Amino acid sequence: MGTGLFCVQLIILLTLDRVPLKCCRMDIFSEKIILTVSRLTALLRGTLEENFQQVWVEGEVSNLSHPSSGHIYFTLKDAGAQLRCVMFKGAAKNLKFRLTDGMGMITRGHISLYDQRGEYQLICEYLEPAGVGALQMAFIQLKDKLAREGLFADTHKRAMPRFPRRVGVITSPTGAAIHDILNILKRRFASLEILIYPVRVQGEGASQEIARAIDDMNELKEVEVLIVGRGGGSLEDLCPFNEETVARAVYRSRIPIISAVGHETDWSICDFTADMRAPTPSAAAEMVIASSDELRGQVASLIHRMRMGMENRLAALYGRLEALFRSLHDPRTTLEHLAQRMDDLIGRLDIALLSSVRRRRECFNRFHRAMLYLNPADRIENLSQRTCLLSVKIERLLMQRIDGLKQEFSDNAARLEVLSPLKTLARGYAIATCIDSGKVITDAGKLTAGEQLSIKLWRGAARCRVEKLDIPDSPSINFKISLADK
Repeated sequence: MGTGLFCVQLIILLTLDRVPLKCCRMDIFSEKIILTVSRLTALLRGTLEENFQQVWVEGEVSNLSHPSSGHIYFTLKDAGAQLRCVMFKGAAKNLKFRLTDGMGMITRGHISLYDQRGEYQLICEYLEPAGVGALQMAFIQLKDKLAREGLFADTHKRAMPRFPRRVGVITSPTGAAIHDILNILKRRFASLEILIYPVRVQGEGASQEIARAIDDMNELKEVEVLIVGRGGGSLEDLCPFNEETVARAVYRSRIPIISAVGHETDWSICDFTADMRAPTPSAAAEMVIASSDELRGQVASLIHRMRMGMENRLAALYGRLEALFRSLHDPRTTLEHLAQRMDDLIGRLDIALLSSVRRRRECFNRFHRAMLYLNPADRIENLSQRTCLLSVKIERLLMQRIDGLKQEFSDNAARLEVLSPLKTLARGYAIATCIDSGKVITDAGKLTAGEQLSIKLWRGAARCRVEKLDIPDSPSINFKISLADK
């Protein structure tokens, strides 16, 4: 409620002089005027846009959003307040750097009000980092990005050819840089061929021309090294060489590239990506190839060193030849010494052969005697005799063992005969078995009158029926049975 009253008062105070609302302070407070939300919001937006057409605001970026529409939405804040901001697609495409949360920014724009949410916002037309220029911030961000991707790695750098036959130059055809490069190359090596690819080195579209020129040179394959650069200038003038398109064209080039952008203190993204960096275009021309006078001096020095080396080598060989000649003796003397040595070796060979034959004969005799001692026939006869003796001994032992087993069997049979139940039955005993259960009866108390029994005798068996039970207290049992059918 307080905010709405403040807004109404603000409208009144801002419109007293111009009276755009067709009413005055007395009318609002004296009469009951009812406004729709849309009408009130439109009045507020009109007042804000009329009185804050261009403002500069500094703050810290937060709540950054990049929707697919291409617009940029964010909030500028400081210790005491925050302000919603929007930069539309038309202005956003001119940004030279990437906006991120937490960056301190200075922005220029106008105040408006967003009807749907009833919030005032700043329509940004220009952005620059606080404390550093936009181009410098874009340079730092792109340098960090490409360094993380490895475009500046030394492993990607190509070696420069020692003696190129044709050099390509990509630069402006009207600048001072091309004249310096041509003068130095002609002075240092007049026979060197130079292929110039004219491009714009500043202004809109210059970076695309430079990148296309690098790609075209690689397609032509007519040069062995490329010089890409321009003379000195401001950071805005060197901007095309700080573009990502140029850096990636330099990185994918198969031809070694020397970057010669600006003066010695100027550094560009192209310098970091190139295979070699020259402080100036003139220095790049000097780095391409050595001076012909220097090369001639080097060749003359090498020829002199080669001549001295050959002379020293020949002198050493002559000295060695003379030493060998002095050490050479009469061939006849050498042959006599060799003949004498041969006779000595032949004598030593005869002695060695006789000694070897004698040793081998003795060894043969020793083996012969051993073979006679180990005659197989004698060995077989001895084994046969031993086999006969063992057979007799085994037969005797087997007979003794059989006799012992027979005696043991007879003894066991006699013991079994004594313990046989048939012997007991032969003395008049019998075995009573229940016919129904097949159990042997040992206790008369377990019988009932009329129960059928089978009586096993020493000879044969009888079947009977229990008629009377006599169960005394003592273990002996007397009962009367009647014979039934056998």
